[in-house]
Amino acid sequence: MSNNTGSTMTGGPDHKQDEEGLRHSVVRFQSYLHGGTSSLLSTIPTLIVFPVYKTVFRQQIHNNPVHQAVGQLFKEGPVKLYRGVAPPLLMRTLNGTLLFGLQDTILCQLSSSPQNNISASALPALAGCCAGIVEGVVFTPFERVQNVLQNSQNDRHLPSLKSVLLRLKAQSLALGYYRAFLPIAARNALGSSLYFGLKGPVCAAVAAEGLSPMASSFVSGALTSMIISLTLYPLSVLVANMQAQVGGEVPGVMTCWRKLWRSRDRSVAMLYRGGSLVILRSCITWGIATAIYDRQKKESG
Repeated sequence: MSNNTGSTMTGGPDHKQDEEGLRHSVVRFQSYLHGGTSSLLSTIPTLIVFPVYKTVFRQQIHNNPVHQAVGQLFKEGPVKLYRGVAPPLLMRTLNGTLLFGLQDTILCQLSSSPQNNISASALPALAGCCAGIVEGVVFTPFERVQNVLQNSQNDRHLPSLKSVLLRLKAQSLALGYYRAFLPIAARNALGSSLYFGLKGPVCAAVAAEGLSPMASSFVSGALTSMIISLTLYPLSVLVANMQAQVGGEVPGVMTCWRKLWRSRDRSVAMLYRGGSLVILRSCITWGIATAIYDRQKKESG
């Protein structure tokens, strides 16, 4: 007992462990804070490019070419143009807080585990996959509300956010707020795994070409998000079609996929309609978020 007291008073092992634990806790908290801050700042371009996103959504739902989707939005007028913008803005900020912070926390746990036999280069991707699954659990209701609000066919019988919330609440979780959870969980897990697995190597490769750290992070985030958007775009189309309607026939995931594939005339090009606009939006938002997050992390660390 005296030895323990002496070691603590003189900065012994127990005291050092406490300091190390406190330092790790602060670092983890900073990861959540930096993720939220970077995503909050990136909501500015999200707000600016929201009409682009809504154009893409209309193409996903109605299979229209871009000029018809734009014409449809123009006809509805500026008041309805930003209907449904609140959920993605809120989701974007909370998403960055959870995704970056949780990935960093899981990565720390995996790295410090003595039973871990996974390659160090694969750990960021694995931690990102786990964070993506949690992200899907938390944010599926946000995406569900957003897709219902953006579908013009719901304007008449679901005119407000409150009416949408009440309608979804009246249904079971699987049919209401958590409609299309499985494809969302798969998309988010794969997307987060690719993002955190590719971000570092791409940033290092770009930096080797002589770009500044800030520019390297931006290019890394933009290129990585472009790859992810193109790879997982069909899942986003499936989710949008599954979540846009409320009530009526409620088919399963595979039934919805077969119906979607037939509606696109079994054409990959038709399935990717609107994909170019997704690239534009993702490059802007994730490029900025990545650059800000990496800068904050470097300054604090």
